Amino acid sequence: MSRDYYIFQNGTLKRKENSLIFKIKTKNSEKKYIPVEDVDNVFCFGSIDLNKKLLTFLSQNQIGVHFFNYYGFYTGSFYPREVNNSGMLFVEQVKHYTSKKKRTKIARKILEGASFNTYRNVRYYNSRGKNLEKYKNEIATLRDKLSEQRSPQQLMGIEGNIKERYYRSFNTIIDQEINFTKRVKRPPDNMINTLISYCNTMVYTTVLGEIYKTQLSPVVSYLHEPSHSRFSLSLDFAEIFKPLLADRIIFAMLNRNQITEDDFEQELNFLYLKEKGQKKIVQEYDSTLERTVKHRKLKRHVSYKHLIRLELYKIVKHFLGEKEYKPFKIWW
Repeated sequence: MSRDYYIFQNGTLKRKENSLIFKIKTKNSEKKYIPVEDVDNVFCFGSIDLNKKLLTFLSQNQIGVHFFNYYGFYTGSFYPREVNNSGMLFVEQVKHYTSKKKRTKIARKILEGASFNTYRNVRYYNSRGKNLEKYKNEIATLRDKLSEQRSPQQLMGIEGNIKERYYRSFNTIIDQEINFTKRVKRPPDNMINTLISYCNTMVYTTVLGEIYKTQLSPVVSYLHEPSHSRFSLSLDFAEIFKPLLADRIIFAMLNRNQITEDDFEQELNFLYLKEKGQKKIVQEYDSTLERTVKHRKLKRHVSYKHLIRLELYKIVKHFLGEKEYKPFKIWW
């Protein structure tokens, strides 16, 4: 089974026959051989040198490469030439965007799934000795208002209110003293904001990699506005899986003291993860993606990562009129 590879060292990534070779920039010039059939995506956190020959090889083997800067912030992706194109699906995808009614319906469904999974997290910790009844009830009340909204913009307003209540609950969910008051993205100004940004980016790139395996266009979206220089459909479906893949990792690692203030570095106006902190999170994230759960309908165990692919297949069927889309909701 193919998997994601994460590179933190500085070096050169090359092709040799049917393998990738990563040559680490050290005195000994250590080399790592990676059989191409084992690779799904490559995440580059170090400074990587590569050439056209390698990119051609990666494209031929449908391998995406995601780049992060020194601070662990996402900078961009190499998105291979699309091989699963479908003109009919693309037309339907655009039609569902240009129709306000159809677009709003999809955006609402996405938020129904995302907000339920958010609610599920709060309910989980509330049942384990954390006093979160207030936030649980407020989120439930706001979720009921989703059906009343008549545009993606109105839905985003409700989403903002839900997240505001959700983030307030973090101070109770997390055992460490975090003093988390509000979400700040650019740049993140404290430990929690840095962790949220980092983990959310990992989810975004994973969703992008799964979109590539389908016939969907990653630039046509419904909840978020399509724009230049971003794959906005990834943002849409990342919302559904962030409570499962990002937030639960943050809660668990902080409550187990696997991540502490020592894993961060302070700059003038922002906080970023040291390499050792990034490695801890990536290891936990990769392990979470491989975790399995028994699927209710398929009656077999599937990985968390495969749940994303299944979600994308559901929206494909919705576009083609085969089956109305129902969002993923955590059931365990």
